[in-house]
Parts: sequence; C-alpha cells; structure tokens
Amino acid sequence: MSKQRRCIAKFGDPTKDRATFEKRHMVLYDIPDDINKVIPVLPNRIYCNKVIVEPLTNVLNDLVISGLYKEIKTYDGCFNIRKSRGTNVISMHSFGIAIDMNAAWNPLLRGVHPNKRSELRKEYVKWSEKFLDVWRRNGWECGADWNTVLDGMHFEIKL
Repeated sequence: MSKQRRCIAKFGDPTKDRATFEKRHMVLYDIPDDINKVIPVLPNRIYCNKVIVEPLTNVLNDLVISGLYKEIKTYDGCFNIRKSRGTNVISMHSFGIAIDMNAAWNPLLRGVHPNKRSELRKEYVKWSEKFLDVWRRNGWECGADWNTVLDGMHFEIKL
C-alpha cells in the first residue's frame, strides 16, 4: 500500500474534508523553550499532526545534545495541503507529518538516474550523514535517501 493510501486510511483525506481532518489530527505544537533558544530559526510554534509532536521533540533534542542542530539554517514549513510537486500524489505535508528545512541549500531533484544518484546526492544534499542519522534513528524518513527523487530538505515521520 502506498504512503498516500496509508495516510488516508489512518487520517482521512485532507483534500476532501479539511475541517474534519484539522479538528481530529492537527495541533499547534509549542516548541520547548530550551530547544527554541538553541535553534532560533525554528518558529515558536508549528502547526502539525499530533502524531509528530513527540518524535519531532525527540529528534530536535538529539540534534541539540549532539551539536548537530547548527546545520539548521532555515525552517521552511510543515502543514500545506497540496500535491507533491510534479505529481498527482497528495504530499505528506498535507497530512502535517512532514517538515522542510534548509530548502535553499537542498533543492528537490526529480527523475534521478540510479547511476547518477550518489554523485547528485553529494552535490545537492547539504546535511551531514550524522545529522541525517539522528532523524533516521528517531523514526523519520529523509528525502535525501529516496531513489529516483532527491529531496534533502524533506523529513517525514514513518508510519
């Protein structure tokens, strides 16, 4: 089953009934002060699906403890009901389970050929492997790891 179908089965379709979706699943997450003081580029609050609050807090705490938080230059969004760019698939941002950071340094690349993937990843994904490993260990999928698309700015919770 595709990620889109799993999310619709779990949360409903936000493109069809936004009000019900938001009422049932979305929260205004207050980033803890200790994290917000260390990573001031993050907003004080993120409107997101309640299922990511604990995992996001955990990953941000781990980034602070490890000192890897310094790689975060910009916060570029979470909840946005839309199709994934260039596709007819509902974006994981539509479910509030994905966030983007450092978008200007980690552009979206579609149609990545397997023979060029490693080379392109080195050029277009600006996170360190240690930074990405913190996300992975905390149950997040990194767009930097995808096979035919490189989306280094994108992190989504695994469901």
